[in-house]
Amino acid sequence: MRWSTFLTYGLAFVASASELAPPDKIVRRELDTRSLASTIWNDIENAATCDACEAVLLLLKGVAELGDSSFVSVLTEICDLSGAEDSDVCSGAIALEGPIIAHDLRSFSIGSHTSKLFCVTFMGLCAYPDVTPYTVSFPSAKPSTSRPSPSGQTPIQIVQYSDVHVDPFYVTGSNTNCSKPICCRDYSTADSPGNNNYPAGAYGDHNCDTPTSLEESMYAAIASIAPNAKFALFTGDIVDHAVWNTTQAQNTIDINAAYGHMSGLPIVYGTVGNHEANPTNAFQPTAVGTNSQWVYNLLSSIWTKWIGVTAATAEESFGAYSVKYGSSNLRIISINTNMYYIQNYWLYESDMETDPSGQLAWLVTELQAAETAGERVYIIGHTPMGSSDAFHDASNYFDQIVNRYSNTIAAMFFGHTHDDEFEISYSDYSNRAFNTASAISYIMPSLTPTSGHPTFRVYTVDPVSFAVLDSVTYFADMTNPAYQTTGPVWTKYYSAKETYGALLSPAVSADDNTVELSPAFWHNVTTVFESSASAFAGYISRKSRGWNVASCTGSCQTEEICKVRAGRAEDNCVTPSFGVSFKKRWEANAVATGHRDECGISVSREVLAKMVTRRDMLETLARRMDEEVEVRKRTASERV
Repeated sequence: MRWSTFLTYGLAFVASASELAPPDKIVRRELDTRSLASTIWNDIENAATCDACEAVLLLLKGVAELGDSSFVSVLTEICDLSGAEDSDVCSGAIALEGPIIAHDLRSFSIGSHTSKLFCVTFMGLCAYPDVTPYTVSFPSAKPSTSRPSPSGQTPIQIVQYSDVHVDPFYVTGSNTNCSKPICCRDYSTADSPGNNNYPAGAYGDHNCDTPTSLEESMYAAIASIAPNAKFALFTGDIVDHAVWNTTQAQNTIDINAAYGHMSGLPIVYGTVGNHEANPTNAFQPTAVGTNSQWVYNLLSSIWTKWIGVTAATAEESFGAYSVKYGSSNLRIISINTNMYYIQNYWLYESDMETDPSGQLAWLVTELQAAETAGERVYIIGHTPMGSSDAFHDASNYFDQIVNRYSNTIAAMFFGHTHDDEFEISYSDYSNRAFNTASAISYIMPSLTPTSGHPTFRVYTVDPVSFAVLDSVTYFADMTNPAYQTTGPVWTKYYSAKETYGALLSPAVSADDNTVELSPAFWHNVTTVFESSASAFAGYISRKSRGWNVASCTGSCQTEEICKVRAGRAEDNCVTPSFGVSFKKRWEANAVATGHRDECGISVSREVLAKMVTRRDMLETLARRMDEEVEVRKRTASERV
């Protein structure tokens, strides 16, 4: 379908649906919608994928113009038709997400930068548009200093954990093989304890989120294994994955409860995860609205006991903070990466903001002050900024900041993917080498068992430079026969320095506290991954802590290494895949983003992705649009 066809069909389509037209002046549309659906389908089959997506957007835009209730109704029917989820999941999730998506569709123009991003995110039908050029402004030029070397003094320990996803409705004995995105709940009589063949154990299951028993076990293990840890980094996501029935009230209960369980740790530096919002992922930039303010206020009140009132409330309008750790020269900067997350649908405005809520400008101010004061900085956030879940534009602008202050930033810490990963930032992405590696992001695997064994991490850190000297991952092996009876046994899984340092030439001793796990160190590890199949296979296995490990060779290996070498999302080699083909939890859930979509679970995205692979769903969309318009016409006629 080309633009002449859009003008013939699409503009009349949208005009006939527009809420802006008075009811007695709705334009009658002479259009065979089955023919339109057929034309779109032909474009899809002929791989004119971006044209096809824009035609689908015209259909969706027409429904959105009829109003939120019509859009939710139509999308819910298509969700039911798709079989993507159970009916209650379809209706609940789309009722929450649908109005935001309808707002987006009414806002942006077909063929715009925003609409292309929408096509990539929802349907995998367009190529990523080029990054919109923008040069971040800095108060001063980068000084000619370098990363400080470790002091050699006695190291300290810090802890990181992430994506706890505690399920307050977890029921021991309930069905682990249910039809919902997350199991181990008493959904129906057939799912109840004693009525199913797959009873949930007391300490969790890979098809389920975290029971309180597992959560409490982790905190007890942290206290036992790292009793002298100075502080903990919690990189977000408290609320469970039942995204179809979240409420602000229940999220508030869950957030309070989780931080209450953390209260035995000396200091917790937290950040806001995408699941803390209601609806899930939905964080409005300040230019759009204030629907997220309740969660920022809540977290601010909780964090105050650890970071003080001044830091907790200084940037309460977008959920970030900056605070010194005690009397040291370390500054913790927590940023709200949901402002750059592709499944935060409030971001798909007609003209997408360069700096939503002004957070990047604030970050520059904080890093400049830290540099001037000779401080070291840890940046913590939820979504890794080089991942396929980050907008390319925002990731590029963030990366400019990271490279400007790379000698001040000791390390960055994220979660969200549920996998054990890392990302390297470079000063020159056209020459990714050890001498251009400028920053390192540690990506923490999850406590929730949905993508591996439950995990936390202990870092050995230099007390002066705050360079990370080692990263040791601990896990609870769910295959242990005693796991569900006597409880999780938390043991050392691996040390990064022991495991990867031994692969380098010359080898790096695990006991050498004068050697940092620097960006250059991690780049050299990736070169080993290129030449050693066994070393790379070990990395892939460790991503899920040895659970459900899939083979990754050939192009998979090349792309995986590329992702690791991508502090910028535009360089991570992840490309949209036609039709995206989201599938249910228990199926092989390969998605366009290149990893299991553990933390997004957007039902609307899943439905639209399926729709472009099924002609009957496109025809249903067109037919339902016709029906909605006819109802509107009758209503207008009756009023006249």
